[in-house]
Amino acid sequence: MNILFMGPPGAGKGTQAERIVTTYKIPHISTGDMFRRAIADETELGMLAKSYMDKGNLVPDDVTSGIVGERLSESDCANGFLLDGFPRTTAQAVSLDAILSKMDMKVDYVINIDVDLAQLKARLVGRRICKTCGSTYHIDFNPTKASGVCDKCSGALYQRKDDNEATVDNRLSVYMEQTKPLLDYYQTVGNLVNINGLDDIDVVFEKIKKILGGAS
Repeated sequence: MNILFMGPPGAGKGTQAERIVTTYKIPHISTGDMFRRAIADETELGMLAKSYMDKGNLVPDDVTSGIVGERLSESDCANGFLLDGFPRTTAQAVSLDAILSKMDMKVDYVINIDVDLAQLKARLVGRRICKTCGSTYHIDFNPTKASGVCDKCSGALYQRKDDNEATVDNRLSVYMEQTKPLLDYYQTVGNLVNINGLDDIDVVFEKIKKILGGAS
């Protein structure tokens, strides 16, 4: 099954994605992770992406679409995928449709984690990520057992540069202006499902499983 995850930054997509890929045995494809890896390797693409991400802006469509297209063509996507962080604009959605059509594929489910934007700011500013394994936590909503230490691998936690208060405000503004129209696009297509992201983490996942059905 091919799943597209939607929702504003900080809506809890990362936490739910970990559970979906474990349960349904499909790869989690996050453009954000791919960009951060390219930045760490200081590639030309990575440095270009960084100039946009540090300001809370979207990476240009041509750069992002090329990366996603190459990734979806890899063998581990043959039985499905979870795409997180792309598309973020209607133009990218049209591009994704074209990419999948060439591979005789389509998006089966569009799951939108819906969270009140006024509460997202606190979520994002309090988010912490493991430097070693990339697991995501929150100092209030999903804290680690030991402060600053990952529960899974004991790696050190850090706060992303784009999770500072000023950049968060800009990221949410960009989301409202450019990304939210995607909900209308997929509502028209007919594969959009909205889930309340303010529910307990376990409750959210149970709702997702009801939509997707039994594990493959």
